[in-house]
Formats: sequence, structure tokens, C-alpha cells
Amino acid sequence: MPPPRNRAAAVPEQLGFAGMPERLFVCTPSKLGAFIDCPRRYRYSYVDRPSPPKGPPWAHNSLGASVHTALKNWYALPPERRVPEALPTLLKSTWVREGYRDVELERAAYRKALDWLETYVATLDPEEEPLGVERVVAAKTAVIALNGRADRIDDRAGPAGPEAVIVDYKTGRSGLDADDARGSQALALYAYAAQRVFRRPCYRVELHHLPTGTVAVHEHTDESLARQVRRAEETAQDIMAAEKAVAAGTDPDEAFPTNPGSLCGWCDFRKVCPAGAAVAAKEPWAAVEHLGN
Repeated sequence: MPPPRNRAAAVPEQLGFAGMPERLFVCTPSKLGAFIDCPRRYRYSYVDRPSPPKGPPWAHNSLGASVHTALKNWYALPPERRVPEALPTLLKSTWVREGYRDVELERAAYRKALDWLETYVATLDPEEEPLGVERVVAAKTAVIALNGRADRIDDRAGPAGPEAVIVDYKTGRSGLDADDARGSQALALYAYAAQRVFRRPCYRVELHHLPTGTVAVHEHTDESLARQVRRAEETAQDIMAAEKAVAAGTDPDEAFPTNPGSLCGWCDFRKVCPAGAAVAAKEPWAAVEHLGN
């Protein structure tokens, strides 16, 4: 975690030109990630008002949301009712139907999602109560006011006592490894905030990939969490500088440039972005089409 600051030394760097405290940048990991991926997409999502129209909903987002909500509701049940037989009802009640090519593909996705859930909950102890499920955690630094919603925060025994562990569910097609867990800024920021919310160590982060049943793990240190926090602060400062430049008359397209690449085909704003429009669009169901085979 970042070293404590000298209070007297911290005041000048937080003062604005008018002698008033510089406002903290309110952010979530996804908001920071949007700017890192593509400043133009960030502008369309968070700066332009009204925001440009988005493209059609994505089936993989619908699938992921359905699975996440079903797991949230599974933990909301009393321990004696946390059984695999409860999953069909939970999944049906949370199922999001948008983005699928047709009913056949939607049904195939539902069957696959139910299979993932049944396999996954068989690995869980229904008597164990997490510290939080879909829990919002928050923390402040000299630059940012961070908040984010963690899929699950486990209560586990550590070498020196109780610890918090960040668990993030993944439903994408690709498997994940320790490098994915280590490099995830979102997981690191959740861990940093969870330490402050629960007042206990939180260094372990886990990616639970439901389609393969694999768990990617990384053990952070104070230093590695501090690096991720500094990266978040640097991104926030870049965003605030771009917003100030636009307010001072800079062309928004110059202040928030595009970052064209393979992600453009999946972007919600592809049709309104010249760089994105040059990239072939992905069908809304492209990421889950294999489930119907």
C-alpha cells in the first residue's frame, strides 16, 4: 500500500490554481480501464452529453450478467437451500435474453450456463459465508476517490489471522492464468480498497473461470498494490488533464484520441467513431456462437 504522506507536504500538491483543494477524481476500475483501452471510448461513455447511441446489446454480456446474478442469489439463500437443485430456478429468474442470434442459440447458452453453475457450486461449501457478495468497496488517495463492486470477497484464514480474498467470476471463452490475475488492475484496486473497508489484510486475488473450472491466483504485496494505485492515479490525472483541455477549447477528438485495434469490432460506439467504422463489426452473438455447436 502507498507509504503514509507527510500531511504538510501533501497540502500544496492538492491545491488548485485558485488556492482551493483539487477535487478528487471519482472512478471505478472499469472507468479507468475504458480510458486505458481507448480515450475516445471513454469520452463517448463518460464525457459527451448526451452520450452517442450505442450499438445492439452483446450476447456475451447477457450471459455473463445472468451467471453473475444467479451466483449472487445463490449466496442470498439460507445455507441449507444452497444446493445444485436451486440453480435452474435462480438462472431462469435472472436470465437476460438480449443479443442472441435466435432462440436456438439462447437455449444452448442457457444449458451451458447451467452446467457451468452446477459444476462450480459443487466446489463451494454452502455453509461458508463470504465477507461480501457483489460488495461495493471504496478508498481514497490524494488523487482518486475509488469505488468498485467485487463479485465476491471471501473470509479466509491467513498465517497471521483472518484475511480477505478477492474473487472475480469469468465466463469468457478463453482460459486464464496467473499472469491475468497478476496484471488485473481491477482486482488489485479491489484488494486495496477491501483492506480499508474490512481492516484486514487483502493480498490474494483469484479469477474463477467457470467454463473450464480453472482458478488463476496471484498474491500481491504492499509494493505491487501501491504500483497499481499509482497507475490508477496517473490515469486519473491524464483524464482530468484531457477534460480541462477540452474546457479550455481543445478539440475533443485531439484531447481524447482513438486507440484503433482489434477491440474496435466489439466497441459499443463503433458506428459513430471514424476509426471504429473502418473495422469490421462483430455480430452481437459472435462471442457465444460456439455454444450452439
